[in-house]
Amino acid sequence: MITRETIAAPALRILPAYTGISSVEDALHDPRAVRLLWLEILFNDRLDLTPWRDRPEVQAAFAKACRWHTTYRALIDSVLTRDPLPPNHDPVDFRDYRTFAEALRFAADHH
Repeated sequence: MITRETIAAPALRILPAYTGISSVEDALHDPRAVRLLWLEILFNDRLDLTPWRDRPEVQAAFAKACRWHTTYRALIDSVLTRDPLPPNHDPVDFRDYRTFAEALRFAADHH
């Protein structure tokens, strides 16, 4: 059955490959998907988070995606075409670099 949400929601790119989850709503109920949501935001500029903007986990993921985009914008732009995220000059946690690099490569290969 096709619902309004199915038609309106763009396909997730990162989360299905890493978690098997195919909707933001389902992702918000899965701790692992919540931890990876920032990557979906970072590499999927068609993602509309409006219905979930007030959720703290979405706000945190969005801020993290903005930090990583600000720090690595030239690298991201060299392999992906996406609209820019708002600048956030807070520092990134470099413990996430390996996950970032792997997801960037995945997104570039499946762009």
